[in-house]
Amino acid sequence: MWYTNRMRFKLESPYKPTGDQPKAIEQLVEGLRSGINEQVLLGVTGSGKTFSIACVIEKLQIPTLVISHNKTLAGQLYQELRDFFPENGVSYFVSYYDYYQPEAYIPRTDTYIEKETDINKEIDKLRLRATTNLMTRNDVITVASVSCIYNIGSPLEYGNFILGLEAGKTYERQAIARRLIELQYERGDYGFHRGTWRVRGDTLDIFPAYEDVAVRLEFDGIILKKISTLDPVSGKVIEVLPGIVIYPAKHYMMDPLKQKGVFGQIREDLRKQVQAFKDQGKLLEANRIEKRVTYDLEMIEEVGYVNGIENYSRYFDGRNPGDAPYTLIDYYKHSYGDNFLIVVDESHITIPQIGGMYNGDRARKQTLIDFGFRLESAYDNRPLRFEEFLRRMPKALYTSATPAPWELTRTNKHIAQQLIRPTGIPDPEIEIKPTEGQIQDLITEIGKRVEKNQRTLVTTLTKRMAEDLSAYLKEKGIKVHYLHSEVNTLDRTDILDELRRGEYDVLVGINLLREGLDLPEVSLVAILDADKEGFLRSETSLIQTMGRAARHLEGKVIMYADHTTGSMQRAISEVERRRTYQREYNKKHNIIPKSIQKPIREKLVERDEKDPEPMLYGIEREVIQNLEDLSPDELTPRDRKNLILKLRRAMNAAARDLNFELATKFRDRIRQLELT
Repeated sequence: MWYTNRMRFKLESPYKPTGDQPKAIEQLVEGLRSGINEQVLLGVTGSGKTFSIACVIEKLQIPTLVISHNKTLAGQLYQELRDFFPENGVSYFVSYYDYYQPEAYIPRTDTYIEKETDINKEIDKLRLRATTNLMTRNDVITVASVSCIYNIGSPLEYGNFILGLEAGKTYERQAIARRLIELQYERGDYGFHRGTWRVRGDTLDIFPAYEDVAVRLEFDGIILKKISTLDPVSGKVIEVLPGIVIYPAKHYMMDPLKQKGVFGQIREDLRKQVQAFKDQGKLLEANRIEKRVTYDLEMIEEVGYVNGIENYSRYFDGRNPGDAPYTLIDYYKHSYGDNFLIVVDESHITIPQIGGMYNGDRARKQTLIDFGFRLESAYDNRPLRFEEFLRRMPKALYTSATPAPWELTRTNKHIAQQLIRPTGIPDPEIEIKPTEGQIQDLITEIGKRVEKNQRTLVTTLTKRMAEDLSAYLKEKGIKVHYLHSEVNTLDRTDILDELRRGEYDVLVGINLLREGLDLPEVSLVAILDADKEGFLRSETSLIQTMGRAARHLEGKVIMYADHTTGSMQRAISEVERRRTYQREYNKKHNIIPKSIQKPIREKLVERDEKDPEPMLYGIEREVIQNLEDLSPDELTPRDRKNLILKLRRAMNAAARDLNFELATKFRDRIRQLELT
């Protein structure tokens, strides 16, 4: 936390490589050592791909970035690698939004949609801890979603914005306070939380934005007498330190000394843009962009930050138009050069996601710029183009049970295979049943598993179907929950853990119940509408979904379909091939299959059960409790509009959860706010 760390990667695990793991590990390690910088690890579900990657990291002693295609799987990988490397810097870096409405403009209806977000402060802490680890340690593993290819500001600027202190030296407390403000920390004398500082007599307390503990500085005049960490709630001292380094509270940082030159550039580009609009007769757009940029610059000058500052990041970073943004990968390059490894997990789906991000972002920005809401510099607040991403990969491993042709061609078929499960469990049996009466049949099959204390996964085609089916099964007395992209990030992992503990017997989802989820208690996977050809019912998707039942000795897959599609047949054939291969291996080596027994890991973020989440449906609980006492006259028109939007989203979410009493409370308050 405080000084540069030079620890070695130390793998701790009760397992030893078995089956075809030793061969795959050795092949990957030797390949990377001999200059083969891109390889594929083809491993069937349950073959221990994550453990093999951990062994590769330990053997090579190399900092690693693991990229996953969704937050749920990223959370599970983070938990696994954190347990494998408890003494090392394992970090979690995903999008920190529980709700994200990007800034947009719809010309057809003349509708401007302001950027609106609900930031999850726990995930923000984990993101900041990830970049801090990269600045201070060499034993770092970061598990990230594909959001890691988005612009987060220059690592050079971030690294320059530090506050280094040593006990026994002299410091002006006012200078420390000014520096904390430059690092985007706020004074919090009456509300001490992450990203704030406070003064009490001769002590100055800082709560780093990336830590769970606070820091206390005790002064004797201008001498910093003592530095210690403390529990931010109880105030109990945890550890006395000789020195400390405090890193910024936000990723976007700007040197005040560079402001004048940067502001001159922005104002010159603004002048050109305003003139261009006037030359085209677009007086409304000219006025709009002039007001917007002038306001933003005034805010940055006064407080050092403004909502949307990332749209000016090119100027602050010293980049030219069209230059690639700084991303998490640049933090790796800044700290380690080319001596780091990128693992692309479930590459068959992660690679296409990375490749498609730039175009969608560009199209939205184009409209904003054309209609005077943003300068052209907004184009450069973007994700990496696919070719830019590839140029930044010094060494890469693509892992998947179903690698796509792109990975196989890219690596020149340098493939390490893991087709054997150490447990000896073969791929699940597959049964096709008609769609008529499928729900009643599903309830019967679920009942069989409940009697054996086993779990069931059900996959649907839409979120609405997942929620409706969950509600129906709940009415039938089944312990069930749904899981899809609108469920908050940290809640997803908790729901999976609750399924494993038996708090739920059934989990209903869409495509989140596919790649990589490690749920050994699941013995049945039911696929509804299996014959609806498309992305969610392609050969690859079906194989991945079936694999969720491959960790249980009694694993079974039921596909509800009225006819067998080509994708279904190919998936069934591949699963049967792998099933036969495992059974023959078991027979040859006298292996008796046994179900996996895995402990439920610690939560991504520990939460005090007595202290519930401060947010409910995206609104602070305190606001909900005092909703009736809130006077509309105390709100500005802008604040009232934002509150109405939040309440409407919360109302819909509460209604989906069948919490109609709270939904009605939200509805009534919306009406009052709209009428005033």
